Amino acid sequence: MANYYSDHPEIAFYLNHPLMERIVELKEKGYEDKDKYADAPVDLGDAIENYKQILDITGDVAANIIAPNSESVDLEGPHLENGRMIYASKTFENLDNTRKAGLHGVSMPRRYGGLNLPNVVFSMLSEVISAADAGFQNIWSLQSCIDTLYEFGSEEQRQKYIPRVCAGETMSMDLTEPDAGSDLQRVMLKATYDEKEDCWRLNGVKRFITNGDSDIHLVLARSEEGTKDGRGLSMFIYDKRQGGVNVRHIEHKLGIHGSPTCELTYKNAKAELCGSTRLGLIKYVMSLMNGARLGIAAQSVGLSQEAYNEGLAYAKERAQFGEKIINFPAVYDMLARMKAKLDAGRSLLYTTASYVDIYKALEDIARDRALTPEERQELKKYQRLADAFTPLAKGMNSEYANQNAYDAISIHGGSGFIMEYKCQRLYRDARIFSIYEGTTQLQVVAAIRYITNGTMLANIKEMAETLNAAADLQPLADRVNALIPVYEDALAYVKGLGNQAAQDFLARRLYDMTCELVMSLLILADATKAPELFTKSANVYVRMAEENVLGKAAYIKAFHAEDLESFKAAEPETEE
Repeated sequence: MANYYSDHPEIAFYLNHPLMERIVELKEKGYEDKDKYADAPVDLGDAIENYKQILDITGDVAANIIAPNSESVDLEGPHLENGRMIYASKTFENLDNTRKAGLHGVSMPRRYGGLNLPNVVFSMLSEVISAADAGFQNIWSLQSCIDTLYEFGSEEQRQKYIPRVCAGETMSMDLTEPDAGSDLQRVMLKATYDEKEDCWRLNGVKRFITNGDSDIHLVLARSEEGTKDGRGLSMFIYDKRQGGVNVRHIEHKLGIHGSPTCELTYKNAKAELCGSTRLGLIKYVMSLMNGARLGIAAQSVGLSQEAYNEGLAYAKERAQFGEKIINFPAVYDMLARMKAKLDAGRSLLYTTASYVDIYKALEDIARDRALTPEERQELKKYQRLADAFTPLAKGMNSEYANQNAYDAISIHGGSGFIMEYKCQRLYRDARIFSIYEGTTQLQVVAAIRYITNGTMLANIKEMAETLNAAADLQPLADRVNALIPVYEDALAYVKGLGNQAAQDFLARRLYDMTCELVMSLLILADATKAPELFTKSANVYVRMAEENVLGKAAYIKAFHAEDLESFKAAEPETEE
C-alpha cells in the first residue's frame, strides 16, 4: 500500500538534522509533560519515534484517501449556498479523515489538546498532504493561524479557541481587500468598539480569503479612526458562531480548486481584539505571514515531489523510436534537474524550519521564566537566521514547484496537455505558489537587505568552512568555493553602482545567486551524510548552480545604471 511519507526516505532524513536534539529539548521544555500525558515523549529517541508514527499515519491518509479524492475535488470545487461556502463533497471526507487521524492542532501544547509538534515536523506533514492535493493542504495547514492567537492572545482566548482547532475546526486569515493586496497598509475594514455589548464590531469587505468561510478567523481591521497607514490596524478574532459575515462570492480559479477563495462581507460582525491595538500589521501579521510563507514552501516541495513522480513514471513507460524515453538525454536531463531542485529545496525548507523552531520555542519558554543570557543570544541568532532564510525558502521552492510542474508536462508531451493526466492539475495548482503570501518579487524585497548588508555572504562563508564534504564530493565543494568570490564581487559591484533603482533591478539576480549557493552547500552536506539519497542531486545541483551563478555574475558586471532606460516599457501613445 502506498504511503506518501515512507515511500520517500528523503523526508525522514531531516529528522536527524543537527539541530533536532536542541529543537526537541526546547519544544518539550525538558520533557516536563512526560508525567502528565501518556503520549508525551520521555527523551529524544521517544520523540523522534512519535514523529515517525504521526508522519506514517499522515502518509497513509494522504496516499490512500486524499490523493484518490483529488480529481473529484478538482472537478467539483466548492460552491455557494445562501451566503455560505460549501466544500466539495470529497473535501468533507478528507477533513473527516484527518480529524479521526488526530492531525489537527499539531503545533499546540498538549494542555489544549494539541500534539506539540515542532515546525520541522509540521512542515513534513504539510509536504506530504500537499503531494496528495495542494488545494486540501491549504485548508488543513491554515490551522497554523492558531500559532498567532497562542502567541499574542490572552489565556482566556487560548482556552476558548485552541481546543476547538485541535478538535478539527478550520481557520482563515482575513487580510486582503479589493484595494489592499500586497500593500496591507491600505486595509480599510472598519473596527469600532461597541461599549454597550463590550465587544468590537467589524464592517467592510475582504477579498481573496483562502478558506474564507472557516470556523475561526483572524482579521486585520482598522481600529483607529482617521488613520491611513499600518499604525491604525489591529488584529481581531471572529467566531463564525457569532454570525455577521457572509460569503458574497467564491473565485473561479486556474488551480487549487478544492481550496475556496472567498469574498466576504462583514456587517456589524462581533469580534474580539487579539493582543493590543495598533500592532495588527506591524507585529501580528508579520508573524502570521512568516508562518504562512514557510507553509507555502512546504506545499511547494510536496507538489515538486509529485511532479517528479509523475514525470519519472511516464518516462519509464513511454516508448518512442523503439526505446523508453527515459533513456533520451533531453528527458533524463529534465528529470535530473527536477530531482536536484526538489532535494535542494527540501533541504532549504527544513533548515529554515529548524531555525524557526529554536527561536519560537525560546520565545515560548520566555513566557514562563526569564531566559538566561545564553538563551537570549541563541534566540536572537536563530530569529535572524529565520528572518533571512524564510524568504529564500518560500521564493525558491515556489519557483521550483512551477518549473517542475512545467517539466512534468513536457515529459508527457501531448498527453500532458490532456486533462485526464495529473500533471496538468499540478501545473495549474503550482502557479499560485509564487503569488500568494507574498510574490517571489516580494520575497526578494524581504531578503535583499540580508544580502546587501553581508549577512548572507557571511552565512555562506560559514557554511562552506564547516562543510567537511566527503572525499568524492570535494571536487564539487571546490567548485562551489570558487563561486563564492564571484558572488562577493558581483555583490560589491551592485552596491558600488550607488543607484537604488539599479540595485532594485538587479536584486532578483543577487537573490537567485544567494539561494543557489546556499542550496549547493546544503545538498553537499546532505550527500555527505546520506550519499545513497543525495549524491546524484548534489552533482546535478552544483553544476546547475555554477551555470546560473556565473551567468548572473556576468550579467551584473556588464550592467550600468544608464542601461535601465532600455528596460522601461514604452509610454503608450496618446492621440492629439
